[in-house]
Amino acid sequence: MLWLKTFHILFMMSWMAGIFYLPRIFVHFVEGKEAGQDVTRLAIMAEKLYKFMTIMMMLAVGTGIWLWLQYFPIAEGMGWLHAKIVFVILMLVYHLWTKRRMKEMQQGHLDHSGVYYRWANEIPLVLVTIILILVVVKPF
Repeated sequence: MLWLKTFHILFMMSWMAGIFYLPRIFVHFVEGKEAGQDVTRLAIMAEKLYKFMTIMMMLAVGTGIWLWLQYFPIAEGMGWLHAKIVFVILMLVYHLWTKRRMKEMQQGHLDHSGVYYRWANEIPLVLVTIILILVVVKPF
């Protein structure tokens, strides 16, 4: 089971690396476009990064479900796990939000400012912090 946890953490870290970086590409795309720069390469980078982080997301979720099945049925004192699952679902929603933005980039536009995407970049940090607290501290 320790090997499974190790790979789950590895896949999670890889997914988070992508999910933290992709909105930065959005910022550079918007600000570069406003400055009249060629931003085509950024759209290509975003698409490749999204594909990579989606594979890592699927592996993280898959190993997470596998780990969850090791604890099934959930015993008392595992409320933290229910809460973690809620925040992982929110992270998946954010992942899909980045997909929509990446598709907009492929069409040559993003509809918000660089500041908007900078703030949006903080959402996964908040979510992953909550997830880590739930997993490590197990407050309930």
